Amino acid sequence: MADQLLQYKCPCCAGKLEFNSGVQQMKCPYCDSEFSIEAMQENAAAEGEQGQDEMSWDTPQETWTEDEATGMKVYKCQSCGGEIVADDTAGASVCPYCDNPVVMTGQFAGDLKPEFIIPFKLDKEAAKAAFKQHFQGKKLLPKPFKDQHEIDEIKGVYVPVWLFDAKAKAVVQYKAQKIKRWSDDNYNYEKHDFYTARRAGTMAFEGVPVDGSSKMDDTMMESLEPFDLKQAVPFTPAYLSGYLADKYDVTAEESIDHANERIKKSVEKAFRDTVKGYEQVETEHSAVKLENAKAKYAMYPVWLLNIKWNGQNYPFAMNGQTGKFIGDLPADKGTAMKYFFGIAGILTVVFSIIGMLLSK
Repeated sequence: MADQLLQYKCPCCAGKLEFNSGVQQMKCPYCDSEFSIEAMQENAAAEGEQGQDEMSWDTPQETWTEDEATGMKVYKCQSCGGEIVADDTAGASVCPYCDNPVVMTGQFAGDLKPEFIIPFKLDKEAAKAAFKQHFQGKKLLPKPFKDQHEIDEIKGVYVPVWLFDAKAKAVVQYKAQKIKRWSDDNYNYEKHDFYTARRAGTMAFEGVPVDGSSKMDDTMMESLEPFDLKQAVPFTPAYLSGYLADKYDVTAEESIDHANERIKKSVEKAFRDTVKGYEQVETEHSAVKLENAKAKYAMYPVWLLNIKWNGQNYPFAMNGQTGKFIGDLPADKGTAMKYFFGIAGILTVVFSIIGMLLSK
């Protein structure tokens, strides 16, 4: 029994607890926290029940038929190496990701077939208008950048996306603190009380997206969310007519870690929101077990435009369903300096006036 007690760690500082005969409690020699033996036994039992993550998935297997692939061509970018799929009406000539030439490599065949597709709701004119609107009010934007871009090169691309559905059973343990502060004429005081908060429950996830293209930046694709899956329809190649389709190069199996990370963070945040009344709360341990976990293959509509400026690429993207537009713009250093010195000059005058008033 004594050997077992010596293995208990302090929940506050992780130091090894010792039995203190004076208080008849387990006591930490480092932070002086005290705990009953019963409380530590319950804590150890609860930690033993938490277990580890169990997050495995069933992934898609259905491939394109020969008839479905008829008329579809594969184009390969000569710069980034990405492959896109288009029919004869798309007239692919440049890569939508890096704006470099693409060449046709042959007929499309073989890959997995999407289950669902969200059709484009907004056309090219809407995308061009959103791009122009993105410039509005950007006073530091270089004028040549505004004038020289080829806005007609904006491309409608169906981005491959793996959608993950599952029921997540989770147990999460949080380390929480209540802090009391007071002071007297000589000192300021703080008292830290530590608590263990546990939450257990079930959450359902439907359509957790992870894009299947290495060329499409994950942060950019996630910034375009949400896409409304209620408007998704069963896939048919007819929806690709006039658009490009990125050929996935990240498999569902390779996307599982990212999906698990998104689910785990969502669970921890949702449970964390129920832990109230503490100044600080940190996740100490979590275990997520997935049930009925299945991945599906879908295609999401995105308008893409890549602009080269001063040796750098500036990618822009618009959600082809909702119109949400994202993209970073360059800043004119000369204009920025004028604004900086202009504001500095105004502040100097203001402070001078204040100083004169105070000196009277």
